[in-house]
Amino acid sequence: MRYELMRPCQIRDAIAGNTPVVLPIGVLEYHGEHLPLGMDTLAVTRILDRLEAERDLIILPPFFYGAASHAVAGPLGTGNLHVDAGRIAPLAEEMFHALLRIGFRNIHGLIHHQTENFAQGMPTDLAFRFAGRQAVFRFLETERGEGWWGDAAMQDYYAQQAAGDDPFNWIRIHPLMTPDIIESYPFDHAGIGETSLMLALAPETVDMARLGDQRPWYVETATRANAELGERGVALILERLRLLFG
Repeated sequence: MRYELMRPCQIRDAIAGNTPVVLPIGVLEYHGEHLPLGMDTLAVTRILDRLEAERDLIILPPFFYGAASHAVAGPLGTGNLHVDAGRIAPLAEEMFHALLRIGFRNIHGLIHHQTENFAQGMPTDLAFRFAGRQAVFRFLETERGEGWWGDAAMQDYYAQQAAGDDPFNWIRIHPLMTPDIIESYPFDHAGIGETSLMLALAPETVDMARLGDQRPWYVETATRANAELGERGVALILERLRLLFG
């Protein structure tokens, strides 16, 4: 269900059922001449469209304004829109804190941008991961007071954590493609992997004729892209998300 379409009674039911709340996170970045600027975000939103048809899920309006960087292309004439991660983190913290105040405890961010080394992190995902931690600390200190962790009532904290009852699991950020998926599906920038994903998920946004003869090195493999390969990637991602969101 789309958050913006929900009524208050549905929000209360979702909180009672601990329904997953998912924020699609992405950027507006140059992906060659043949793919849309929102490719990274569209990969997330279109896959969530499919998952939403299978199970209860709350999908927040997507966040497109991540730190695209100018590593691939400058902004002039390309549409490459970069917002510094230091500006993003405070906004993300406010968003997460607001969701906690509403009553949600099963909040997820899903991102597909510079996530090939997600364990190390890159600016956009790190901004949201830091924001999530900050929001939880802030919420706990407001609700439970300073020194909440040192209180005698928390002496079984580690046992609770082992059982999965951990407030720092209230907000989690995930890559769309895990290392296991990347082993089985090409991870690239506007090459065969991403182009195939778009041919499967958003074919109306792809113009293969725009590849042309003068193309940057990172799109060379896109000439071999096809929707069938994209569907293989989608299937791998959905299999993992079904487990992640229960």
